[in-house]
Amino acid sequence: MNQIDFLKAVIGILEDQSVAYMVVGSFVSSRFGEARFTNDVDIVIDVNEAQVLSLCRAFPVGEFYWSQQAALEAVRTRRQFNIIHNTSGNKVDFMIAKQTPWGRMELSRRSRRSIGDECIAFTASPEDVILAKMSFYQEGESDKHLRDITGILRITGGNVDRDYIQDWAQRLGLIEIWQMILERLK
Repeated sequence: MNQIDFLKAVIGILEDQSVAYMVVGSFVSSRFGEARFTNDVDIVIDVNEAQVLSLCRAFPVGEFYWSQQAALEAVRTRRQFNIIHNTSGNKVDFMIAKQTPWGRMELSRRSRRSIGDECIAFTASPEDVILAKMSFYQEGESDKHLRDITGILRITGGNVDRDYIQDWAQRLGLIEIWQMILERLK
């Protein structure tokens, strides 16, 4: 199973179970900006403990690896857990939606888009992908996040709401990183 077929299967399960979700991370930033290979797919989900257990059970044991304990802990701590397709090694990291003002805003701004070969899914907006990548950069200072951000801004250019990014960067303590990115673009 290739990555896009894996993603289609995952999205099908999420939608069959009426789980609020959005594809995020490098998979999506590659669609908005410059293409970059990523080993996994990151998806934000908004679920409670019962819903996460139902979701996990939709991935048959033997074909997929997942941990009930990890899934429940992720919901309790608002962190992440993963599901791996045993044969192909494809992996999805399910990140539990943050219950913060920006986390709720990010989920409310998601929209359906084409993200691959006949694959339509809810994704984060380009602005929210940029904010998330700034946050990841702040945590670990990996240049790949800055490359992803500048790629989005170069390719989508005028279609990105820079005022929205500026406002949330200020609120989230990311304003210095945002200013550094704007300098890089000059």
